[in-house]
Formats: sequence, structure tokens, C-alpha cells
Amino acid sequence: MTTPKAETTTSRVLAGLRHDDSSVRLRAALAAGADPDPEFVEPLVERCGVEPVFHVRDMLTWALTRHPEAETVPRVLAELRSPHDRARSQALHTLSKIRDRSVWPAITRSLLTDPDDEVARTAWRTAVLLAPEDEGAELAEVLVSQLGRGGRETRLSLSRALIELGEPAVPPVRAASDHPDPLVREHALATERLRRDPEAGFADAVEEAKRVVSLGPDGPPGK
Repeated sequence: MTTPKAETTTSRVLAGLRHDDSSVRLRAALAAGADPDPEFVEPLVERCGVEPVFHVRDMLTWALTRHPEAETVPRVLAELRSPHDRARSQALHTLSKIRDRSVWPAITRSLLTDPDDEVARTAWRTAVLLAPEDEGAELAEVLVSQLGRGGRETRLSLSRALIELGEPAVPPVRAASDHPDPLVREHALATERLRRDPEAGFADAVEEAKRVVSLGPDGPPGK
């Protein structure tokens, strides 16, 4: 039987998740994770989809990971179909923290190629973590199709995902170094350099890739 004190605590947490002050929302999320309750799952997931403050979103995800997967995973999976970019992105992030590999079929091509860069970046990271070994080659082909996309952070995220995926990504990345689009070629070459030399900075890898695309692997004539 729920005691009046427990009801008060639950009500305080639920109210805190809706508060205008981000520090109050942060404390409420911390309390929800410290003392899990099935009543918290729905409000936590809903808040994830609209929370504007990064460190609060991270605490909301942590709180969800403290609840039983049987309660959280189905509700988080439903957010992958949300029309709201933030909801999809945070749901993917939460799934990457829960690491339930049975959700792999939900990481669809449409998420991996989502028009929103943040959703796509989160999908790439999550897919690499959750993909079964025998799905690696197919995943690599989808990831390679995104080479040349977006700004520096998006391209770096994709390169990291391809490198973390490992051997299945090597042949398609190398093949992309001959792509007719120079942006794709540059990105593929930069990714290959980072794979060979993890200590190389992404900016240096990109500059070298641009040189190769412009002048060829041997540089200008006479060098």
C-alpha cells in the first residue's frame, strides 16, 4: 500500500520534472533515478523529448536506465516514431545507454539517414553499439552512404562510427575514396587516415584528404 509520504515524494518528483527552473528539473530527474518508480517512466520519457538543457536530458536518460527494461524499453522505442527531432535523438541516446541488443531492428535506415543531423549522429553511435556481428556489412553500407554530409561535427561523428564498426566498414570506405563527389572522396579519405592513425586530428586528416582529392595521392607534378 502506498503511504501518504510516498505519494508526496512521487508528486514532488513529477512536479519537479515540469518545473521552469532547469536546476529543479535536474534534481527531480536525479530523485527519479535514485528511487525508481513505475509512475516515473512516462513523465521521464515525455520530458526527454522536450528538455532543452543537455545535462538535464542526460540525467533523465540516467534515471530511465535505473528502471526495469521491461518498463522503459517499449516506451522509449515508441519515441523513435516521434515527429519531433529531439524526441527521436534522445530516445536513441537512451537506448545506447540501456544497451538492450534486442532493439536492433528498431534502428532503421530511416533513422540512420534522418534529415536532422543530431538524430542521424545519435543513430550512428547507437547502431554501432547494438548491431549484431552479421549485420556489420549492411550497416557499413548505410553509413558510407552518408559520407560528405553536414558540417565538421557531423562528419567527425560518422568517421568515428565507421572506425568503431571495424573491419566491415573498411572496404566500402576505401571504395568511396573514388566517389565522383569530391566531398564524399574527402570524407572517405579522412576516415581512412583516422582509421590508420587514430592519433591524427580530424582537421589534419581532412586537409590531407583535400590535397589528395585536388592533386592526387602523389601531389603536384614534379614532386
